[in-house]
Amino acid sequence: MSDPIDRKGLKDRFWERKPLAKMSQKEWESLCDGCGKCCLNKLEDEDSGDVALTRIACRLLDDSNCRCAHYDNRHQFVPDCIVLKPDNLDTHAYWMPMTCAYRLLWQGKPLPDWHPLITGTAQSVHDAGVSVQGWTLSEFDIPEDEWEEHIIEEPI
Repeated sequence: MSDPIDRKGLKDRFWERKPLAKMSQKEWESLCDGCGKCCLNKLEDEDSGDVALTRIACRLLDDSNCRCAHYDNRHQFVPDCIVLKPDNLDTHAYWMPMTCAYRLLWQGKPLPDWHPLITGTAQSVHDAGVSVQGWTLSEFDIPEDEWEEHIIEEPI
């Protein structure tokens, strides 16, 4: 599988030396591992604030490649889709997947060995079994009041 994220020409292990807020747009985008978990619908417990991921995917997620089918104009279809940036990460990191590079680096943790920036291949996230490739359900097919039945354990 070719990598839709341009990771060419980046400095080796730049994320270990550069704060998130100082990264270029290309560096920032390259942190995405392509797992697709951020596109899963989440359920948040109103009392505890705990967030659970479900197998129910955003209508735009193509789970064969774990990519948004309309990334560049996704807000036309899903107006509340989050554009994650260094200046809003602190308000969104709590619901990001536990294996998400943005969350891990924000928490001061290292990237996992399977991350494409380390392996050099976008396929590594799927080979490691941490992507949603091939096992999501469409939000169109499952009524929202049944999403609780599709909660998954993290990390996957």
